[in-house]
Amino acid sequence: MAVEQQDRDGYTGYLTTGHEWNGITELNTPVPRAVYFFLTAAFLFSVGYWILMPAWPLGVSYTKGLLGIDQRKIVAASLQEAAVDRSVWTKRIETESFAEIQSDPQLMNIVRETGHTLFGNNCAACHGHDAKGGPGFPDLTTSSWLWGGNPEQIFNTIRVGINSAHPDSHVSQMPAFGRDQMLPTADVLKVATFVYSLSNPGAKNIDPGTVEAGRKIFATNCVTCHGNDARGNSELGAPDLTDKSWIYGGDLETIDSTIWGGRQGHMPTWDSRLSALDRKILTLYLLDRRTATP
Repeated sequence: MAVEQQDRDGYTGYLTTGHEWNGITELNTPVPRAVYFFLTAAFLFSVGYWILMPAWPLGVSYTKGLLGIDQRKIVAASLQEAAVDRSVWTKRIETESFAEIQSDPQLMNIVRETGHTLFGNNCAACHGHDAKGGPGFPDLTTSSWLWGGNPEQIFNTIRVGINSAHPDSHVSQMPAFGRDQMLPTADVLKVATFVYSLSNPGAKNIDPGTVEAGRKIFATNCVTCHGNDARGNSELGAPDLTDKSWIYGGDLETIDSTIWGGRQGHMPTWDSRLSALDRKILTLYLLDRRTATP
């Protein structure tokens, strides 16, 4: 119901609007002065911004503003400055030896930061973000490297890959002694038992007679690649069978499966996908990860 004349509210002292709904009368409360102040300040700021800064589109261009600020030029200048800063340390990494870089804490901090990104973008899908690998992919934080673990060897492996399309690729394959009937099934298990005993010398669940029989089979069929001491051969990509670093698993069942069916790993070549600088940073990063891991 509408009230024909305005009344003053006895509690607040404000006039009413003259409207009433279900006994509730609407106050004619004035807008706070602070609101007018901030509205005015915002308007003045907007006008000032339009005048000083790039603001209004003009078809193919825009108003430049009295200050002449250009974000594209600022970004371009920042990129150029970053490129200059980057060129200082990239030149050093490109020209200095691995040992010289490793002895420089400042350069190694850059290697850790940049190498972590490179590894995450290119290598972590197979070797994991922690570089500890998984079934079928080697742990890169240990000293057990198929093709050698010194800086030059690691750098070259990253460059050419393993069983890859690169003309200089490392080439290696574990024969399928059981599947291709190179050894009888019983002999496969015997040599597997011997190999298992090499990395588990105190195991009580294996028969000494089977181990000795496997040793003889190993000497006839496996020493050409793995060596008389079974410590492998980095020139052939043959792993050390005496340590605890296993790519496919070091339990007796998995070793037996490996000897039976053979293995042929694959690592792509990064020669055309990563620059020599990036490959060197990755090499240094992996060497540092190996040092840092207990």
